[in-house]
Amino acid sequence: MACAVLASCSSTSGSAINPVNWITPYKVDVIQGNFVSSEQVAQLRPGMTRDQVKAVLGTPLLASLFHTDRWDYVFTLKRQGVAPQSFKYAVFFKGDQLERFEGDTMPSEREFISRLDSKRKMGKVPVLEATEEQLKAAEKSSAAKPAPSEAATSLPAGPQTTVYPPLESPKQ
Repeated sequence: MACAVLASCSSTSGSAINPVNWITPYKVDVIQGNFVSSEQVAQLRPGMTRDQVKAVLGTPLLASLFHTDRWDYVFTLKRQGVAPQSFKYAVFFKGDQLERFEGDTMPSEREFISRLDSKRKMGKVPVLEATEEQLKAAEKSSAAKPAPSEAATSLPAGPQTTVYPPLESPKQ
């Protein structure tokens, strides 16, 4: 019976109607590489040293032994329900000096963060501040409680020692 129902659901053309499509496995977000923002790219200037470029952009994702004059910065982000994002940027050196740089049009940090919004709606946030009435009620309830006895709050007169069993067996 269940197979017949599922088979009939799969034959419908609308995927939203098919209950099998309602259940999807959780997919982990995959973040790889270094994100390079448009603000960082704006700081690059020809003639900068490798250390200066590394200070601005971070460690390159790809630095080939065969192409020592090129550093590649690649950033990919794959999230469930969102189209994969990929950004590539390359910097080229002549000796130890930055010669040129090129790549995708990089978003600003603010634009990139706005793309990360998962559109999940959180529940109602509770009020984190007590009202005056709640504070007064708390004062009244604490004043109505009897004070703890002096003997219960005082510390013992002498130091207490605790005896623990030996860690090794006595047969050794």
